[in-house]
Amino acid sequence: MERATTTTPVVLGIDPGTRIVGYGAVAMRSDGPRLLCAGVVRLPAKMAVPERLAAIHGRFAELMQSLRPDVVVVERAFAAKNIASALRIGEGRGLALACAAAVKAEVVEMAPRAAKKRVAGSGDASKDQVAAMVKRALRREDLDLPLDATDALALALAHALRPTVVIPAGARRVPTKRAKGSAALPEHVLASALRAPGSAARCSTSRAPTQGAGVARAVEPAKLAKPGA
Repeated sequence: MERATTTTPVVLGIDPGTRIVGYGAVAMRSDGPRLLCAGVVRLPAKMAVPERLAAIHGRFAELMQSLRPDVVVVERAFAAKNIASALRIGEGRGLALACAAAVKAEVVEMAPRAAKKRVAGSGDASKDQVAAMVKRALRREDLDLPLDATDALALALAHALRPTVVIPAGARRVPTKRAKGSAALPEHVLASALRAPGSAARCSTSRAPTQGAGVARAVEPAKLAKPGA
């Protein structure tokens, strides 16, 4: 299956799990990131794991087909004290990676601390601090989203707003040091994000459940312009 190309790059972040899955997508425009959609998929604890995975797969497939993301950023696996929880997260990650590959999206895996540091300035930032910085970067102080959704948006923003430097061919790379505790995003990059207009509207109603999945406080995807449309 060939991917359809949009005029604006789309980055989708996924905070994986098998009971609660966060997702958030942004479109990267010349004047900064624009929120496309964000929300969570909630599954009953009493639902059998195979049924949960089937429900998550259906939602992921729907998201991928609707957004056709250029890049999908999935939280990288980390060492957890609870082995069972680590296994469940790994199953959710596998679904996200497979669905991203199915639409030919570039897949990026990012550690939670790296995303926090790039968006909030510290790898030890709390979920509330990350959520606050996500709202500022999107200029959407009115957003009322679950923390799993803002975590997913943080992954998308951390990749989309990463500093890029063009090095001429033949030039020698000179290592640079950054002050301890400083934010990964340069001020001019963050300023660009803060100038982005908040143009995505919140849902008035939630999406219909998919095989037992409930979607909370979702922001509906905006229609993206297609070449030749």
